[in-house]
Formats: sequence, C-alpha cells, structure tokens
Amino acid sequence: MSVQNLDGRPVIIGGGIAGLMTALHLAPQPVLLLSRAPLGADASSAWAQGGLAASLGDDDDPALHLADTLAAGDGLCDREMASRILNAAPGAIDRLAGFGVRFDRAPDGTFRLGLEAAHSRRRIVHAGGDGSGREVMRALVAAVRSTRTIEVVEGFEARRLAVEDGSIAGVLATCSTGPVFFATGRVVLATGGIGGLFLDSTNPLGSCGQGLALAARAGATLADLEFVQFHPTALDGSGRPMTLISEAVRGEGATIVDGSGRRLLQGVQGAELAPRDVLARAVWNHLASGHRVFLDVRERPGPAFARQFPTIASACDKAGIDPARDLIPIRPAQHYHMGGVAVDGSGRTSVLGLWACGEVAATGLHGANRLASNSLTEAVVCARWVAESIAGNAALRTRQANASDCPPSDPEAVRPLLSRALGVVRDGEGLKAAARSLLPLAERQGADPAAVGLMIAIAALLRRESRGAHYRTDFPHHAAVGRRSEITLEAALAAARELSHAPALETVT
Repeated sequence: MSVQNLDGRPVIIGGGIAGLMTALHLAPQPVLLLSRAPLGADASSAWAQGGLAASLGDDDDPALHLADTLAAGDGLCDREMASRILNAAPGAIDRLAGFGVRFDRAPDGTFRLGLEAAHSRRRIVHAGGDGSGREVMRALVAAVRSTRTIEVVEGFEARRLAVEDGSIAGVLATCSTGPVFFATGRVVLATGGIGGLFLDSTNPLGSCGQGLALAARAGATLADLEFVQFHPTALDGSGRPMTLISEAVRGEGATIVDGSGRRLLQGVQGAELAPRDVLARAVWNHLASGHRVFLDVRERPGPAFARQFPTIASACDKAGIDPARDLIPIRPAQHYHMGGVAVDGSGRTSVLGLWACGEVAATGLHGANRLASNSLTEAVVCARWVAESIAGNAALRTRQANASDCPPSDPEAVRPLLSRALGVVRDGEGLKAAARSLLPLAERQGADPAAVGLMIAIAALLRRESRGAHYRTDFPHHAAVGRRSEITLEAALAAARELSHAPALETVT
C-alpha cells in the first residue's frame, strides 16, 4: 500500500455539486478531490431535472419559502437551519451564475421560474429546461479543472477513514493499481445518496450510501435515516436506473390518471402538486390494487412538452411512447434520502476532522419529506459554510494510522431486502425480518451496503409512527411530538442482534 502525505491538505470525497462547490470555495487553499469516476460521470447531481429552489420572484420571499419547507418536512425540520439555508439561497444562485451556469431566463433577463409540488410560489430556477443538474455540473467541472489549487484524482474509491485518538487521520482508497493511503486530518464527505440500495431508483446504481458507511465505521452519528423519499412519477419500464419525470411537468399542468383517463387525485389537497409522500402513496396504492397509473401531458403542457422537457421526451421516445398522443406509465421510485450523517451548521460531524455536505449530510433542512428542488440549493449553500469551517480549522498533524483494505461492496443481495421492507409503505414485521436478514450480511468484512441498509431498517423500526416519507401501516398516525432520530452503526448492530435472539420482541430498546 502506497502512502501519500498531503502536508495538511484537506480531502474531499465525491465529485458532485457538493464536492465541487466545496473545493471551489476553499480556493486558493490547496485541496485534493477524490472521485470514483471521471468528474460528472457518476454523480446524481448531473441527473437532476428540477433545478434549484430560491425565493427570487417579486411575489416571494425567504419566509414563504421557509413556510413551504416546514410544511413539507412534516414537523421535523430544524427551523433555524432551514431559515439560514433558504435566506442564503438567492445569493447561491448568483454565485453559480458567476461560475458560468447558464440559467434559463425570460426575455428581460430575469430568471424564468418554475412551479413544483408543495411550493406556493414559482421559485424553481432551471438551466437547459429539464437538464439543470447537467448544466450546473458542466460549469462547475470546468471551474474546478481550471483552478490550480484543486488536485482532482479520478478513478479512486474511498474505502475507509482512518481515525486516531478520535480524530480523522486519513483516507484509505483503492484504484486500478491497488490501495493508497492519503494522510490528512481534514476530510469532507460529499458522496451522494443511497439509490443503488433499491431495485427501483432514479439515481445512479453506484450510489450505495458509501459516505454513510465511511462515517459510520469511523464512529460518527447519523440522523433521520428512516426518511427515504420516493418520487411518485418515474417512467414505468424495464430500464434501471429509472427515468425521472420531473414534477415540473406537473407544475405545467400534467395530471395523474388511471388507465381510463380518470384523475386519481381529485379531492386530494394540492392534487398533482401535493407533497411527494402523499402522491407516492396514492400511486403505490393504486398499483398495489392491480391497476396501472399514468401521467397525462397531452393537453398540458401539450405541444410544448418536448421543447420544455427534452430529456424526458427523449426517454419516452426510446420507450416507444409519444407523449403527444400516449399516456406515460409511471410508478414511484427511490429518489432522495433525507437522512444522512448528522452535522452542525458548519457541516461538522461528531468525529473531529470530518465534515459532510450534500445528500450524504443531514442538516435538518428537509425534515421528514424534502420539498422539491431544495436539495441542490442546500448543497450549494452549505458547501460554502463547510469550506469556511475547514479553512478556519488548522490542519492537524497526522501520522500513518491503521487502516486495512477491504473487499469491494456488492449491493445485489441488499436491494430486494430494502425494496420490500423500506418502500413507500412499511410495517413492523417487515422491518424486523429485513433487520434479521441484513445482520449476517452487515457483519461480513467490507459489507458496507448491508451495514447502511441495517441502520436504515433499525431507524425505521424505532420510529413507531407515520410521518412524511416514513409510513407504517401498523402505526398510521403521528406521534404527539415529532423528534429527529439518531443512530450509530454500533447501536444498529446491537439492536439487530437483540432482534435475532428474541423473535417475539415487540420493541427495540
């Protein structure tokens, strides 16, 4: 194993929007950015269609944006943190434009603002129609590659974080030539989400919660893991990952119907623009009863559909669907993880020298159910605060710590377990069965997907209520008081072992 001493340089793990923005904000401080694939090739950020939410309209302000976020979060948002992020959102859009992002604009030069589910105002900023993530990534990758103080190391996968006396001591990564140890006392996790742990997801299959596993095995506390968001309108076909049909399409008037063309959401408050958890359950329940569900865009957006949403139109064409004449078959698919590594307002985790940013982090903004298009905004805003915190913390002196290599992780055995037990609708018996099945997998060397899945399952089992994206048929009502959850890998393993030795156990303590 080769060793590289970085002379105090921080390491950013992940080449999506969160990682790239953190690196750019750290400049001119030297930084090493580790990416498993070429920049932009394997990041969920590049797949984002909906854009970024910010209160930029004349009829809008951060207080209204906050109210919508809190309502969608179903009582679990960190109000102070959410307010801080959303007040910073308009300035973050300007910073992206400064990095060369070509946002869609009206003839007068102002931002063209879209409407999405659970927003009371048009406040979604797009770039290239439904190609917002791709355009943002294009600009940021170019900016990073032209910044001399950012060293990009592609083709390296982080496997473990070395911890010495409770502090980060380095990153063990692997590449085509073998393991490499990067000695550093400052690490940022910007590794994205968990879509690769599910059979049906709109995320890259390689997004298997690697950052959660890295943090958990380093001893970090994780938060809100049970809250997994399912997008209600993924293209129902054989392709995996599934093609997302942005709710911006519904914002332009598309409707959700059954096979006869009857609208499913009549009588539901907000109808097609209700919160995602409400829509996902409505679609799932109809599918579970043996029927199919469709998105009807024939009248609205109508002829403008292909022009406004070229990426989605192309996917439909490949599937043999003509949206001008045909209904588009849909089903819910895992889309975003509200949970993550618990962080403070500067992105610091419970482990000294470790920060997290983007989907891998749990800031408290999203609560139990993310408001549409708040995620990219969060990544851009928080990246600056993470960079400021790192710059304000002197590099710790490190020596080579013990960090043994481990075999690569394969999520194939985990996907059916999580898809069955941790889907749109859950129940206690299914969660217990999943935890028992995941335990022996999680205890194997290098079994990171199973360890992440086990933590999610135990967190879901412990939440004996239904709230936001977490819906349990055996506990269909809210608890009197909503509380965020916290868990560690050690606690999850202990709870699962207790379950395995007590099959009739009613609760986990």
